[in-house]
Amino acid sequence: MNEYMTLSETAAYIGKSKETLRRWDKEGKLTAVREPLSNYRVYRKSDIDALFADFLDDDNQETISNYVEPHNEYTVLELFAGAGGLAVGMEKAGLKCVALNEMDKWACQTLRNNRPNWNVLEGDIKSFDFSDYENKVDVVTGGFPCQAFSYAGKKLGLADARGTLFYEFARVVKEVNPPICIGENVRGLLSHENGKTLQGMISILDEIGYNVVPVQVLKAINFNVPQKRERLILVGVRKDIDVMYEYPKPYKKIYNLKDALKKGELFDCDVPKSEGSKYPKSKIDVLKLVPQKGYWRDLPLEIQKEFMGGSFHLGGGKTGIARRIGWDEPCLTLTCSPAQKQTERCHPEETRPFTVREYARIQTFPDDWKFEGSIAQQYKQIGNAVPVNLGKEVGYSIVRFLNSYYNLSKPR
Repeated sequence: MNEYMTLSETAAYIGKSKETLRRWDKEGKLTAVREPLSNYRVYRKSDIDALFADFLDDDNQETISNYVEPHNEYTVLELFAGAGGLAVGMEKAGLKCVALNEMDKWACQTLRNNRPNWNVLEGDIKSFDFSDYENKVDVVTGGFPCQAFSYAGKKLGLADARGTLFYEFARVVKEVNPPICIGENVRGLLSHENGKTLQGMISILDEIGYNVVPVQVLKAINFNVPQKRERLILVGVRKDIDVMYEYPKPYKKIYNLKDALKKGELFDCDVPKSEGSKYPKSKIDVLKLVPQKGYWRDLPLEIQKEFMGGSFHLGGGKTGIARRIGWDEPCLTLTCSPAQKQTERCHPEETRPFTVREYARIQTFPDDWKFEGSIAQQYKQIGNAVPVNLGKEVGYSIVRFLNSYYNLSKPR
């Protein structure tokens, strides 16, 4: 590499934006010089290398990427696939989806129509045998619902969990025997049944031959998603594999609702027009009085009492009621229906719920990913999804793990 690097070359080399480099130049952190022959403003490579470690600490991953190139074609089998949020994220990270199981017929239509080449297995997971994929798939993923187990003795075994969807997830992992499996769930799984449910899951994975990496809750806002959604990630690594799995590193930059719906870094155009739910007139009259980032407490007292009814006198913030999102904040977690009283997600300027395409943007689905079924079905599919960009970052972490694993297991 040359002794000097242009602004663009430097930005690409250290994974920072040009704007960041210009700011650093102004602040004197990394000063550009005049290239002797062309008189262009350039950076000395030696300066960049010497100071880069300091910048990492200082700007903590402002635009550092978790991106990693797969060394082979890695394959994923996805369970409880929904409308494809996690699957699209995995695809963006370079993993190939060999099959997806989903019970909801509209979600299956969505998957098939967007990816005709995907093998969509529609129906109850209990009715499918996955042993054809034994030792042929690199990762099994799945967002199984959180259900209580019945306990038999001190250590919960696979047989004790029969009848739950986690049992099915574990059964498939056992049949397929992938190097790594990833389960995702709501944060509430940490405290469900005083943590016993999660402990049961860990002991079942242990029984079928997988060590569970310490569980983490990933915040979507740290992974290029303009939404305050959290997902618990449960990672099992096959016991014969001596490779550490590392969670994706959080980014410092937080994207807001404006980044989701307007042209900018996340999307190269404004959100497309689409259909959406409507509020009844009575609700419009109330929500019109709520400012951006406001909620029911910002209403005049008499209207508060009337709108809240009996719950006006109950304790608790109930901050989701009559909530209008601001342009300059990430959206609150989307639900399966955009106009529920407890979890209001009102547009910043117009007095209406977010449309289907706005919902999809907040979940970082590409604009060309179309959802099937009624408007209510489409909202449900989007609201239930793993945000695509979060799925992509988890995908990169899997690729990094698999690269190390296959590199180590190659015959010398």
